[in-house]
Amino acid sequence: MHCNRAHAGFINNTSTGMDIPILLYLSPLCLLFEAWQLMIAERHLGIKQIEKGVDPRDRGPGELLSFFWGSGIMVYWVWMILMLIPKFGRAQVVCMLVVSLAGYSLRRNSGLKWILVLLTLEGAIRIGMIISMIGSAWRSL
Repeated sequence: MHCNRAHAGFINNTSTGMDIPILLYLSPLCLLFEAWQLMIAERHLGIKQIEKGVDPRDRGPGELLSFFWGSGIMVYWVWMILMLIPKFGRAQVVCMLVVSLAGYSLRRNSGLKWILVLLTLEGAIRIGMIISMIGSAWRSL
């Protein structure tokens, strides 16, 4: 029985034979989320906050921002896990997951001054991996 890959969540490029997962089209949104997350982290954990000696755990973001931030993280993780299914971009997604898990474990054991550094480094690596996936998809078109 012949399976049409377009119906299975892929767009087939006949010139290269490369199947591009439809989930990859959400990667620009993930890129925007990463940039937004870095801005929020800088705002709440930034240099100015550190210089003032403010502990962000005492005065966190508002309820609405926390809801959207938490929801975005959940959707982002679901997207990353689903992107493990197709072969396209799997290496980048594995790198993103490893960086996220390693960053989480390092942040849990770090002082406030290092949390912003770790968040920025994590975000930069994940942004690089997303750009790498988008570039690979673009070249295969």
